[in-house]
Amino acid sequence: MISITDDHFHDECGVFGISNNAEASNLVYLGLYALQHRGQESAGIVTVEDKILHCKRGRGLVADVFNRHDVERLQGRSAIGHVRYSTAGGSSTSRNLQPIVVDTAHGGMAMAHNGNLVNGVDMRRSLERRGSIFQSTMDTEVIVHLTALSRCRTFPERLVEALNQVQGAYALLAMDNKCIIGVRDPNGFRPLCLGKVGDSYVLSSETCALQLIDAQFIRDIEPGEMVVIQDDKIESFYPFPKRNRHLCIFEYVYFARPDSTVDGINVYEARKRIGIKLAEESFVEADLVVPVPDSGVPSALGYAQAANIPFELGIIRNHYIGRTFIEPQQSIRHFGVKIKLNANPRVFKDKKVILVDDSIVRGTTSRKIVKMVRAAGAKEVHMRISSPPTTNPCYYGIDTPTRKELLAASHSVEEMQSYITADSLAFLSMEGLYEAVNGRKGSGHCDACFSGLYPIPFPVHEPDPQLTLLQEG
Repeated sequence: MISITDDHFHDECGVFGISNNAEASNLVYLGLYALQHRGQESAGIVTVEDKILHCKRGRGLVADVFNRHDVERLQGRSAIGHVRYSTAGGSSTSRNLQPIVVDTAHGGMAMAHNGNLVNGVDMRRSLERRGSIFQSTMDTEVIVHLTALSRCRTFPERLVEALNQVQGAYALLAMDNKCIIGVRDPNGFRPLCLGKVGDSYVLSSETCALQLIDAQFIRDIEPGEMVVIQDDKIESFYPFPKRNRHLCIFEYVYFARPDSTVDGINVYEARKRIGIKLAEESFVEADLVVPVPDSGVPSALGYAQAANIPFELGIIRNHYIGRTFIEPQQSIRHFGVKIKLNANPRVFKDKKVILVDDSIVRGTTSRKIVKMVRAAGAKEVHMRISSPPTTNPCYYGIDTPTRKELLAASHSVEEMQSYITADSLAFLSMEGLYEAVNGRKGSGHCDACFSGLYPIPFPVHEPDPQLTLLQEG
C-alpha cells in the first residue's frame, strides 16, 4: 500500500461547542462536519447531562465515526467537539483522540484544543516528576493536568491558572457540568469565533460551521480572551498578559475554508486578491490559467481575471479516497498523484498553461503535477504560488516537515523550478501577500514559516542562524 498524503501543511484540528440546546450533540456533529477540512484523522463529541459526561470518539472522518444512534445517545444540552490532524503528539492512536474527558476532585471535565504548546514537553516532564500519569502524547493533556492540580475555587479560575503556565498557540474549549469555556491564546495564533442560534451560544474555529446550523455570527474571540457560557448567559474576561496579535497568515492562504471570515477578513475574497497580486507580480503569456484543486481555485480565478487569460478546471480532484491505497503491480506513471488529481487532456493539449497552487513544501507533489500536465499535452507549464517560499517549520500547531525537508530552505527559486520541471516558477512576495490580505504588513499576523521571525520562544536543540525571535513591542 502507498500513502496518499498530499504535500501541504496541515492545521492540527478544529473545535466546536454549544451550550443550552436540546439538540446539542446533533448541532456539534454538524459543526464538526463543516470543520472537517481542519482535521481528518479523528473526531469526537462530549456532552453533559445531570453532571455526567457522555463521550464518543473515533478515528476517521466525522461521518464514519458517528451514526444517528451515536448522536442520539449523547444526551445533554451542552456539548463540545473536535476534529484532529496530528502534529505535536504525533501519532493518531486511540489514546490521542479528543476531546479529553477526565474525572477530578472537582468533578468531570472535558477539553478540546487546536494548537501547540512550545513548552509542552518541559511542562509534561515537570508534571511527571510531581506524580502525574499521562495517557496520551498530546499537549492538551498537559493543560488538563495543570487544571486538575489547581486549588482555585471555580473551573474558570483553575483553567486560567493552568493556561498561565503554558506558552504557545491554542484555541481551546473546556466543559464541566456547569459551563462551557472558550479561550484564545494571547497571541491569537489560531482562530475562534462566537455565534448564537436561538438562546444558545456557539463557539467555533470558523464561521462556516456557524452558517451550517443557521447560527448568527456575533464576533471573533479576541486574543487572550476567555468566555464563560452558562445556560443562556455569557461572560468575557481577559486574564492573561497582553501580547501582540499574531494570527497565522496561512489561514488565508490554505487552512480556512473559503466561505469563512477569519478576524474580519473573508477568506475567499482574500484568496482572489492574492491571485490578482500574483498576476501583477509575475505575469507570463499563456493560453490558460488552471488551479491545483481545491486550495488553488480562488487565487487562480483572481490571476485569470487580472491577467485576462481564460480560467479552466483542467485538473480534477477525487474527493473520495482514504489515506492509503493499494498500488497495482503494473507500474502506472504518476500513480500517487493521479489517484487524487487527474489532468484532462482535452483542456491541456498544445496549450501554454499557468498552474496556480497555494504553496510548495517538499516539492514532490508539484513535480509530479507538472509532469502529469505535460503528459496530458501541455506545450508549456508555468507554476505560480500564492504565497512566499516556505523556508521554516511551524512550532505553533501546524504539521510541517523539518527545515531540511523544506525545498525552499535549501534551494533558490531557479533550482526549485528545475526540480519541479516547470518552464517558469514564481512565488507571491511577502509584501504582496500582506497587501492582498489586509492592505499592510505588520498588521497582526505570524509569518514565521516564510520569514523565520518567530513571535514566541521555542526549544531549539540545534541552533539555526536562520531562526529569529520577534521582540514583543
